[in-house]
Amino acid sequence: MDAVSRTWQCGKFRLNLDLPMIMAIINMTPDSFSGDGLSGSVGAALRQAEKALRDGAGILDVGGESTRPGAEAVGEQEELDRVIPVLEALVALDVPVSVDTLKPAVMRAAIAAGVAIVNDINALRAPGAVETVAASSAGVCLMHMQGEPRSMQEAPAYTEVVDEVEAFLLQRLAVLEAAGVAAARISLDPGFGFGKTLAHNLELFRSLPRLAAHGLPLLVGVSRKRMLGEITGRAVDQRVPAAITAAALAAQRGAAILRVHDVAATRDALAMWAAIDADRLSAY
Repeated sequence: MDAVSRTWQCGKFRLNLDLPMIMAIINMTPDSFSGDGLSGSVGAALRQAEKALRDGAGILDVGGESTRPGAEAVGEQEELDRVIPVLEALVALDVPVSVDTLKPAVMRAAIAAGVAIVNDINALRAPGAVETVAASSAGVCLMHMQGEPRSMQEAPAYTEVVDEVEAFLLQRLAVLEAAGVAAARISLDPGFGFGKTLAHNLELFRSLPRLAAHGLPLLVGVSRKRMLGEITGRAVDQRVPAAITAAALAAQRGAAILRVHDVAATRDALAMWAAIDADRLSAY
C-alpha cells in the first residue's frame, strides 16, 4: 500500500492500516446466511462486540438487513429499530463503529448516534445517500454490486469483470470527491458474491493488487460466503478454515480491512503472516 492507503479517516478516528484491520460482523437480523443473527438483542450484540474487540477486531460493523442472495428487503423503520439501540451501545465503547446499510435515513440516524463509518453495498447510489455522508465526517466504504440482493445471483454477467468493477468504483469515488468527501475518508470493496459467479470472484481475488494500487484502503469480505462452499464443498458452518485462508491471502494481496465473522482465528492468521514477513512483525 502507498502512503495514502496506510490510514483511513473515520470521524474522530484515524485508523492505522499498516497491517490489515479486522472488521467484526455484528448481525442484527433473524435471517443472516451465516446463522449468527442476533435479531434485536442489544445485550447479545454488546457481548459479541466486546468479545470481538478482545479477540482483535478494530472495527465493529452492525447491520440490520440481510443482503444474502434472495433476501427480502426490510422496511426503514424496522431496520432503524434493529440497529440504532445497538449502535448507541457500541459507540459508548469508544471504538470505530460501522453501520452496514443502503438506506439514507438509517445512515443519518446512525451518524447522529455517533458511528464512524457508513458501509454501503449500494455505493451511496440511493437518493440522498451521498449528501448524507458528505454532511458528516464519517468514513465510507463503497462496494460494487451487480443487481440487487433479491436477484443478484440469478445470472450475473460481465464482459471483463475486473475492468467493470474497477471502473464502477472509480466512478463512485469521483462522485463522492465532487460532493466534497475527501479521499482519505473513502475505502473500496469489490463486492465478492454480490452479483458474481465463482469465476468472477476468483478473477477479482487475483486482481486485488490492481484494485489496491489506486491508493485507497481496500475492504474484502468473503467470510463464510458461498464461493468458499463452491470451492470446498463445505456447508456454511464448516467454512471457517477456508475463510481464514482467504482472509490471509487477501491481506497478502493488499486488502486493508477484512470483514469477518471469526475474529480470533483471523487475527491468528494475520499474526502468522506478520511473523513470517519479518518487517511487519513488530505490528503484532
